[in-house]
Amino acid sequence: MLPFFAVLLKTKAINLGELRGRAPSSSPDGGSRETEKTMAKNTHLTLSDRIAIEVGLREQKSFSAIAAELGKDPTTISKEVRAHIKLKQAGGYNPCVVRKECKHYGDVCTPCKFAYGKPCSSCYKAKCFETCPDFRKAQCSKLNKPPYVCNGCQQRKVCKLERHLYEAKFAQKEYEATRSESRQGFAVTPAELDRIDRIISPLIKQGQSIHQICVNNADEIMLDERTIYNYVDAGLLSVGNMDLPRKVRYKVRKRKPSVRVDKQCHLGRTYDDFLEYTAANPDVPIVEIDTVEGRKGGKVLLTVFFRNSNLMLAFLRERNTARSVTEVFEWLYETLGHERYCRLFPIILTDRGSEFTDPVSIECTEFGEVRSRVFYCDPQRSDQKGGCEVTHEFIRRILPKGTSFDHLQQSDVLLMMSHINSYTRKKLNNQSAHRLFSFLYGETILPSLGIQEIPANDINLTPRLLKK
Repeated sequence: MLPFFAVLLKTKAINLGELRGRAPSSSPDGGSRETEKTMAKNTHLTLSDRIAIEVGLREQKSFSAIAAELGKDPTTISKEVRAHIKLKQAGGYNPCVVRKECKHYGDVCTPCKFAYGKPCSSCYKAKCFETCPDFRKAQCSKLNKPPYVCNGCQQRKVCKLERHLYEAKFAQKEYEATRSESRQGFAVTPAELDRIDRIISPLIKQGQSIHQICVNNADEIMLDERTIYNYVDAGLLSVGNMDLPRKVRYKVRKRKPSVRVDKQCHLGRTYDDFLEYTAANPDVPIVEIDTVEGRKGGKVLLTVFFRNSNLMLAFLRERNTARSVTEVFEWLYETLGHERYCRLFPIILTDRGSEFTDPVSIECTEFGEVRSRVFYCDPQRSDQKGGCEVTHEFIRRILPKGTSFDHLQQSDVLLMMSHINSYTRKKLNNQSAHRLFSFLYGETILPSLGIQEIPANDINLTPRLLKK
């Protein structure tokens, strides 16, 4: 028989353990249910979770009820829904406040071809609100409070406003794209990269190794050797692998990871922002820019395509870096002057290549004056700047894929673009891009940029053009 005090201590220990939660109930597999619940809260939402959210919204369940079914916090469900709202316009989309009492029947769409006694609010042929002087956009007050979407709304089928929907597949796709993007590139701003470049590149050009530089400038650089080598491989510095005597002897890896410099550079400059800006400024000309590569690691071309005239400029660069792109636009600004430059380059659309990750240097002068707006296409959507891609076909006629650009000079590039821009095109009403551009902007700009008009019968779009 145990002494009285031993029994007492044992009883107290058990009670304290229960009070402190040291003896939770167990799951069938021997694990703790509380642990399972905690693990469920800390995991990412899956596609099945998102399907359950979509079904719950359709059934008009609250965020708390959906969260209880999934073992999540209600705020998690709320953030998920608001982060992945899909905007959709139905066939009868008309967000006008006075659409039911329209007073402009027949006089907005002039001449009205569908005046059969129907009010403009029910016309399916034209979006009258786009041209109506009395248009005021209606806002659904229900979207300002949970569930923030129209999935379970009873008026959804007859509503004429823009619909805010949560769709599981759409949300999963956006989540995967965000996750993939977050795992790429270097978290370094253009300003920080410029500071590092000013320290490292001159020393490398003096013949110093990266190890030597890191040892003697550790307090200034604050980077390890591997990171600097990655910067060089990605073309983010003014020097390349050719400037590293030992590096050029190593076998190049078949595949390099994609690199982005500043992960915040796309904020406010997405393709959706581009569409919104151009919708508000429909008459502003658009310029597309891209890169044409020769052999890996060699010289590259920066192409500049004017949508309104189909004219393309090209500039030879030693390396495919953000700094080299900025230098081209600085030269254009100095050559053209402020007024002509702002007239030619109000909107610039490009892809998400690492060479275009310093938009501020393109948008602003050295004094901080805004001269252009830069926007980015969606990932893997080269069709969003299709004009630029199509015109590249003419360049590839003269410089086929795999051709090295190292032997070229800018004068060769100017000759090539003069021939391409003088080529008569059917879609330009049998006119050349050179003539159309000169008609729009005057005949003095292209000669100042080195572009000449070539007689029709002298145009050569074959590799023989640049044979020396």
